[in-house]
Amino acid sequence: MAATEAELKSLMVAALAADRAAYRLLLGHARERLQMFFRRRLLERPADVDDLVQETLIAIHTRRETFDTAQPFTPWMYAIARYKLVDYLRRSGRAITVPLEQAEELSVADAGAAADARRDLEQALARLPERSRSLLGSVKLQGLSVAEAAARHGMSESAVKVGIHRSLRRLAAQLRAGNKADV
Repeated sequence: MAATEAELKSLMVAALAADRAAYRLLLGHARERLQMFFRRRLLERPADVDDLVQETLIAIHTRRETFDTAQPFTPWMYAIARYKLVDYLRRSGRAITVPLEQAEELSVADAGAAADARRDLEQALARLPERSRSLLGSVKLQGLSVAEAAARHGMSESAVKVGIHRSLRRLAAQLRAGNKADV
């Protein structure tokens, strides 16, 4: 029987606390999910599925300390699997084809994380002073050149560069502080 996301996450948390039985069980469930993941994507190369599953399990093992226990387990696992798949395809020099019915699955998995990231960024930007937010919006979000932003905001190009640099530092500090507060 397939484990739920909550069960997988609790197994991972227990594994991080050195529970070997939980870790063994987690890897068994992960193996099943990864086999399905790679089989669907490597229809023309089923012999390579087991190798990719093993590479992904090794990556999960070596990167297990990077798992954020406040987040779900499966998106983290599938992100590692996608990177392994991309690496494999680059090494083999070939692309894969996905049936049209499955094409949506490739982008849907990342939609939640992208929405969360966008919301977090918008909240952090809202805490910046108006001038900083406006400069960042002009150059980094709207794609204006520094010269165009300088003309729009009535500033020198040097002042725009300095303003953007300081705004990015302020934004990064806010995001770091937010992550520490979540822990």
